[in-house]
Amino acid sequence: MNFDQWLMENETTIRLSFFFGVFFIMAIWELNRPRRALTVSKFMRWSNNLGLVFLNSIILRLLFPAAAVGVAAFAVDNGWGLLNYYQLPFIFAVVLTVIVMDFIIYLQHVLVHAVPALWRLHRVHHADVDYDVTTGARFHPLEIILSMLIKFATIIVIGAPVIAVIVFEVVLNAMAMFNHSNIKLPGAADRLIRKLLVTPDMHRVHHSEEDDEANSNFGFNLSVWDRIFGTYRAQPRAGQKDMIIGIRHYRENKQVVWLSGMLTLPFKGKINNYTINRREWSNTDEKKS
Repeated sequence: MNFDQWLMENETTIRLSFFFGVFFIMAIWELNRPRRALTVSKFMRWSNNLGLVFLNSIILRLLFPAAAVGVAAFAVDNGWGLLNYYQLPFIFAVVLTVIVMDFIIYLQHVLVHAVPALWRLHRVHHADVDYDVTTGARFHPLEIILSMLIKFATIIVIGAPVIAVIVFEVVLNAMAMFNHSNIKLPGAADRLIRKLLVTPDMHRVHHSEEDDEANSNFGFNLSVWDRIFGTYRAQPRAGQKDMIIGIRHYRENKQVVWLSGMLTLPFKGKINNYTINRREWSNTDEKKS
């Protein structure tokens, strides 16, 4: 058995070990040193948010039993993708794959804000009225499926090594939980870390109910993309503790907290012009999202 085969056989164990390890660390951290006061029962939000995570896991396992690592192995076996045409040093190929896949995630995130039909799906993530470690995994099943298909296409085009895909999956999940956590880093540490990586204070701005703030800080892992493409915003106008999390007009528990409400949220309301070019700000209650 070669190393790639061992990785494929143990990929689920590796990912789950990191997932539960990081989740436990961030959950304990934010329980002891919360950044913001929560507005909804933690038990109610966590049971429904994690219920959605469990449902998504089942759906992905049924639809894509080989997962991303299986697609990577298939591409390597068939010589598909740029890295299978152009031989690069192994470590460089792994690092390049992780960076490119992270960039694709950034572009995908911009896309789901830019296209009204896709925003319908993505607003399940943004409709969470509080912001903690469970928010990082709260996505509608249809968006999860779309994300997986984009990931598959990226892996095939790149010709991503199996280990690079596993590294990316582990890093993405860990960073999503880290930067969605209800924690505060020391000011100096936050400023230093966000030069390279997305911090909780940086990404929390993206979950503001104000349109222009929600249309900023799209990165999940590397912060460089927001700086390069002009979507970086350092802090929310109202401050980290006083900013309002969520989507204006979507604040009822049955809509945004209960699992049934999350699953049906994309199919409610009219498609409007909530797109990436809506970067204005208004302190009135006239706009609906």
